[in-house]
Amino acid sequence: MTESHSGGCHCGRLRYRFDAPLRDIAHCHCSICRRTTGGIVTTWITVPLSSFHWIQGSAAAYASSATCTRYFCSHCGCNLALFTTQSPDTLDVTVATLDDVEQALADRHIWTESRLSWLTLDGHLPEEQQEVIF
Repeated sequence: MTESHSGGCHCGRLRYRFDAPLRDIAHCHCSICRRTTGGIVTTWITVPLSSFHWIQGSAAAYASSATCTRYFCSHCGCNLALFTTQSPDTLDVTVATLDDVEQALADRHIWTESRLSWLTLDGHLPEEQQEVIF
């Protein structure tokens, strides 16, 4: 049986579902994530693009780089997902927007070359200076 997970934005106008296990979860330390989310780190889960569905509302899109498009709620501003042409069969979803975020444990750090020097988080996890596309 396929796992199903759901989530949404702060104001509730956007809801999503994906049918995939909670794996391939990374703490991203890149400066673009910091500036687009307002957080010091963003934790993403990578899911098959075909498993992801918006079930309520329509997300706004922002091209944050030549290869990445970020999806967010135009009402509350919540950052929900990221698509990159570098991995066209997957979508990254912000773990913090999952309904049951407690189950989504990170398995690595990515873009650690951009990590803030004073941040200590999950020191036991493997680190990648840049993201390795699987």
